[in-house]
Amino acid sequence: MNYNALFDAIDTFFRTPATVTDSRCHVRDAVDMKRIMITVMIALAPALLFGWWNVGYQHFLAAGESVTFWSCFFYGFLKWLPLVIVTYVSGLAVEVLFAQIRKEEVAEGFFVTGFLIPMIMPPDVPLWIVAVATVFAVLFGKEVFGGTGYNFLNPALLARAFVFFAYPSVISGDKVWVSHAPDAVSGATPLAIAMNGHPEAIPSTWELFVGTIPGCIGETCKIAILLGAAILLLTKVADWRIMIPVFVGGYVTAIICRLTGFCPIAAYDQLLMGGFMFGAVFMATDPVTAAHTRVGKYVYGLLIGILAILIRTLNKGYPEGMMLAILLMNIFAPLIDWCVVQRHIRRRKRRVT
Repeated sequence: MNYNALFDAIDTFFRTPATVTDSRCHVRDAVDMKRIMITVMIALAPALLFGWWNVGYQHFLAAGESVTFWSCFFYGFLKWLPLVIVTYVSGLAVEVLFAQIRKEEVAEGFFVTGFLIPMIMPPDVPLWIVAVATVFAVLFGKEVFGGTGYNFLNPALLARAFVFFAYPSVISGDKVWVSHAPDAVSGATPLAIAMNGHPEAIPSTWELFVGTIPGCIGETCKIAILLGAAILLLTKVADWRIMIPVFVGGYVTAIICRLTGFCPIAAYDQLLMGGFMFGAVFMATDPVTAAHTRVGKYVYGLLIGILAILIRTLNKGYPEGMMLAILLMNIFAPLIDWCVVQRHIRRRKRRVT
C-alpha cells in the first residue's frame, strides 16, 4: 500500500515543500498553510503551559496536599499527554484514510484542531470519548464536505459539542473540572456557580483574569489568551475585525442583561468566565468557518458575542454559551456574506441608474 499521504504530512510539517509556484502571476513567500498552523500553535502555547500547571494546582489544592510548581506542572502535563495522543491518532487516521482514497495530500487543518480539542476538554474526560468525538468531528464536520477548506463548522468545537450532548456527565457538573477531585470537594467552574444563582461565591476578578480557577485545560488564564491574541494579530493570522466585535458584542449585551436584572454578574466578569475569551481569540477567528467579507466579519463577530451572553443568561441549561454561539454563526456565516455582497450589488446598480 502507498503511504505517500502520511509521509508527506509529516515531512512538510517540518520542512517547506519543494512543490512551489514559479509562474509570475503568484506572490511567493515563506508562508504556507502549515506555517500558518504552526503560528496558531505557538499562540496557543502560553495558554497550554499555564493549563498544565493549573490542572495540577487544582488537583493538589482539592486534595489538600502540598503544592509546588513542578509537581503541578508535570501532573497537568501527564493528564494532557494521553488526550493529545488519542486526538491526533484518531483524527489523523481519518484524515490519512480520506487522503489515500482521494489520492490527495493530508490537509494541514487538523494539526491545529488536534491541538485545540484537548485544550477545551476537562482533564479527566475518558480517552475513548475523546477518540469518538474526534472521529465524529473530522468525519462529519470536514471530510463529508470535502476536507479542509470546505467545512462550515469548526471541527474542534464540533468535537466538544458532541461530548456535551452525547456524554453530558463527563463535561458538566461540579467535579469534572478538577482532576480526581475528592467527593467532598466541588470543582464547579465560576460560570456554573454564578448561573446557578450564587454570584457571591465566584472568585475575584483578578483570579478570573489570572486563571487559578477550575475549568478546561487551556481556557482559564486570560493573560495567556491575550498573549496568544497578540501573536495572532501581529502575524495577521487572525483578523481583528472578528475578534474585537466579539468582545464588544458580548460586553454590551452583558451590560444590558445586568441592567435589566437577567444577570447578577458584572459585565467584565462575564467576559472572563468560561471559554468566552478563548473562543473569541482562537475559535471565532477560524478563517474557514468565519465570514469573509469585511462588513460580514463585523456582523459575524458582534452576533457571536451577543448570542454567547444571551444563551448564558436566558437559558440556564447551557451555562457556557460561547460554543453554541460560534457553531450557530458558523452556519449563518455564508448567509451574512451573501447579504453583504447583495447589498454592494444593489448599491452599485443605483449608482448606474
